Amino acid sequence: MTVYERARALLESTPLVDGHNDLPWALRELGGPDPVTAVARTDIASRVAALQTDIPRLREGRVGVQFWSVFVPCSLAGPEAMAAVLEQVELVRLLTEAYPDDLALATTAGVARAGFDGGRVGSLLGAEGGHCIDGSLEHLRTLGDLGVRYMTLTHNLNTGWADSATDEPVHGGLSDFGHEVVREMNRIGMLVDLSHVAATTMRDALATTTRPIVFTHSSCRAVTDHPRNVPDEVLAALPGNGGVCMVTFVPRFVSSAAADWDRELQTSMEAAGIDHRDLTARGAFEAAWTGPLCPSATLDDVVRHVEHAREVAGIDHIGIGGDFDGTPELPVGLEDVSCYPALVAALMERGWSDEDCAKLAGRNALRALADAEVSGG
Repeated sequence: MTVYERARALLESTPLVDGHNDLPWALRELGGPDPVTAVARTDIASRVAALQTDIPRLREGRVGVQFWSVFVPCSLAGPEAMAAVLEQVELVRLLTEAYPDDLALATTAGVARAGFDGGRVGSLLGAEGGHCIDGSLEHLRTLGDLGVRYMTLTHNLNTGWADSATDEPVHGGLSDFGHEVVREMNRIGMLVDLSHVAATTMRDALATTTRPIVFTHSSCRAVTDHPRNVPDEVLAALPGNGGVCMVTFVPRFVSSAAADWDRELQTSMEAAGIDHRDLTARGAFEAAWTGPLCPSATLDDVVRHVEHAREVAGIDHIGIGGDFDGTPELPVGLEDVSCYPALVAALMERGWSDEDCAKLAGRNALRALADAEVSGG
């Protein structure tokens, strides 16, 4: 048996749990905001060239459980943001109904695992961007009632109650209401996702939560100095919390050369009066930019982050969150969701045991989700 075959065999018995995939928003961009139309217009039963995710490649990549991001950009605010997140929740539900032999809607770790055991991809919901609750605990509870199992406290901009990693600090971390949000998420059994938030927000959330936190798609700041990555002091706190850092693949988060390039792009955008944090504007600016091309990241770059996270946080506190269909470029060797066995095989070649790879692949993430559910009500 080759090491690649060994990796595939491992993922047939242990579900690979990916913390973050933006396929729902990609389908919305292709098909429009109406969830019925968005699902109907793009058939993911076959390979879709415009996407990084479809059912054939989910199968090839041995993805066992997927947190589908019900993302809302910061350009939507207030009731409009709440309406959009509800539309995205409905889109994922319709997606699982359209492909019942392949996707199984799940609201708990046990149901997600059962979907995998039944030959389907356990499909969980994660809300990206705390602005989608419009400053309302009632709206947060609504998302919980609809099956959303994590919420990322911010996206690229601050909310009215939490500082983002990529905005100017306002609250010094969490406001008083931000601490209330974390406590309520604990109470209803929703994981607190600290990807996208400022380091001060990370520390405040860790001090407040009574349940495991997650980083659904973040890498290590000591390896690549980018504000979206997790400082070592926070990684080192995960064993005491039970949380999990799910390493992501975004090139500017895992490659120092790509991060340097991104800073150069940001400088050019700011000189032109364009906000680098606006994803749509950034894509349009980059397409017309006459500056250098972004250096390619590689699978080895991701391996370095995984191994650093293991060294600092420990083998029981790491996972994977690829961010497929949420970033236009991906590392060489990890171009789409079919590539997960290649990452596991690379770690096996570096001496990782099957047990260690199983923890990274999904056991840790499912354990954190199950631990959060204990307080659900």
